[in-house]
Amino acid sequence: MRILFASLASVGHTYPLIPLAIAARDAGHEVHFAAGENVHPPLVRNGLRPFRPADSFYEIYAEDLEPELARLRPALVVHEWGLPGAAVAARRAGIPGLWHGFGRLIPEGIGLRLPTAAAGAPDRPHLDICPPSLQDKDFLATAERIVLRPVPYSEPARPAWRVERGSRPLIYLTLGTAFGTPEVLTTAIRGLAALDARVVVATGRVRPEELGTVPGNVTVRAWVPQAEVVPHADVVVHHGGSGTTLGALAVGVPQLILPQGADQFANAEALGAAGAARCLLPGELSADAVTDHVRELLPRRGPHRDAARAIAEEIAAMPSPDDVARSLPEHARGVTR
Repeated sequence: MRILFASLASVGHTYPLIPLAIAARDAGHEVHFAAGENVHPPLVRNGLRPFRPADSFYEIYAEDLEPELARLRPALVVHEWGLPGAAVAARRAGIPGLWHGFGRLIPEGIGLRLPTAAAGAPDRPHLDICPPSLQDKDFLATAERIVLRPVPYSEPARPAWRVERGSRPLIYLTLGTAFGTPEVLTTAIRGLAALDARVVVATGRVRPEELGTVPGNVTVRAWVPQAEVVPHADVVVHHGGSGTTLGALAVGVPQLILPQGADQFANAEALGAAGAARCLLPGELSADAVTDHVRELLPRRGPHRDAARAIAEEIAAMPSPDDVARSLPEHARGVTR
């Protein structure tokens, strides 16, 4: 069976789809991936046949994808929440489609249209990678959901680099690839450096040299293989992006969230309510506050770690990408067009 995946050309929107795309490939399906060229390298390395529809750079509109659907004639289109145009193009072509989420339901007012019929896009089933205890309750009650375990994906660091387990706790700090400023990172670094711990920082959009000289217990890299680092971390300090949030939850690591924009404030609120994280809003951020919050999160036994581990168990019980990939032919035959 031929399957077309489609996403916005950013790490946060493409990487959540890669585990299922790989599982579909391994199940014997012919997988193609529509996205801007910025995210083609990992897709090429995984044999997912990426291509850029029309002149798309980041967004893909229905008109961009329609000629490619006529050319490929896939049996199923899997399109992430940020691409309502892909849903419209698939419906026009009479091809079944599935929404693929990247976390909690997109809050209103952050620049993305909600993936629902009310927002002008086809109301099709959702591949939902958010553990139900954290998902929007109205979405749980009304949407047709296909539960899918979130599996972190990250590219290897170049040059090769890996974290070594040591006697002191490990704290991982990132503000993702789309958010973050030198000021926020340096404030967080000052707070974390005051702890008796090793700190690994992925600077993302900020150049490492913009951070100046860092303390001896802090390692700074432009990019780290996050999926490999997070399982070794005792605390993850981050912006509240869905990928980092779910990656830390999957291994039961408590979090300090420093939300910067988009869906991050809603994610921080949900994790705080669940007891798995603490949050510092922009007006609350200081080095001392970071130190105090992370000190509370570090103990191997404590309410935040217990809550994170409970969600990790919930995630582990969700169907794997391999499980869901085996059911994709049924969705190709059975989704209402």
